[in-house]
Amino acid sequence: MYNILISGYYGFNNIGDESILRTVIDNLREKLPDVDITVLSQSPAQTSEKYGVKAARRMSLWDILRSVWRCDLLLSGGGSLLQDATSGRSILYYLFILRLAQLLHKQTFIYSQGIGPISAPRNRRLTASVLRRADGIVVRDARSRDLLLEIGVPARLVHVTADPVIRVKKPDPALGLEILAREGCPREPGRLTVGWAVKSRKPNKAFLQEVGRCILWLRESCGADSVLIPFFHDEDVGVCEAVAARLDGKAGCLRQKYLSEETLSIIGCMDVMVGVRLHSLIYAAVMGVPMIGVSYDPKVDSFLSSIQRPTHFTVEDFTLEGFQAAFRETMENREAICETTARRLEELISKLDQNEDLIRGIMEQAK
Repeated sequence: MYNILISGYYGFNNIGDESILRTVIDNLREKLPDVDITVLSQSPAQTSEKYGVKAARRMSLWDILRSVWRCDLLLSGGGSLLQDATSGRSILYYLFILRLAQLLHKQTFIYSQGIGPISAPRNRRLTASVLRRADGIVVRDARSRDLLLEIGVPARLVHVTADPVIRVKKPDPALGLEILAREGCPREPGRLTVGWAVKSRKPNKAFLQEVGRCILWLRESCGADSVLIPFFHDEDVGVCEAVAARLDGKAGCLRQKYLSEETLSIIGCMDVMVGVRLHSLIYAAVMGVPMIGVSYDPKVDSFLSSIQRPTHFTVEDFTLEGFQAAFRETMENREAICETTARRLEELISKLDQNEDLIRGIMEQAK
């Protein structure tokens, strides 16, 4: 039995990260059946029950030391772990765990991560130093590869695939319809429904005001309903409720916490998805729903580019007039957009097997 320890942003009820963990575990079990998996988690009991794995406390030094000591390979990822835009401490945490594993002569693997931005010179040096010692590095987009090469990671170590969530299993859409009805947002026959996944960290008041104007325009001029969908519930539900409250019942809002497969089904019930959250756009692509992306981070631009969709605007320059043009373009070209997205997803999914192929090679070298 080969022991794999997974390090990432898990156990926080962030739908995007939990989707990553689900697909990573499923892929490992499907391709590498003789593995035993442990996850460093903020909520170990919940993670263990949900995914059928062992779990340890991610902020307990003792749990980290014990878990790293017992593993054969430390798998770091996926997600955007190695960046210092949202926090100067988180990148040091993930690098510490990687370097600890290396000092204990464990194999280390970077799994479909989005790298950067990394601004602090110290963090760039540390990242390069640790990743040069990795046994394998897979990133989810070309921008991440280019950043690693820029800071001094050898090109021979770096492979580009895609975000693992694109391989998530599609749920029954009836599940989403049931949830929408229960939340007071039923699909009305003959009316469009537009989903909105906004991001609440450092909320931009001007952006949220424009979101409200867009929702009113959709309702009054297009006969379309809108549903606000929190992706990181603890962070997003408050801002979603605030937007809905200002609209005096003219927009639906999901207030309960939902599992990743439930949220995926909900998005599958939308006619268009407007997303700031990266994984809301990935979910839309998986479910065949045309999307309008609002960028707050280069990872959003990278994903949209990978499926040949434009970044229509950023959070800073989002306006009603720009949205009107983007919405009309999306509806007029809906069929072609969905066909192109499906084709690109197939191409990206075919690349994802590189992760498990590389891990298999590392396992064989260790024998």
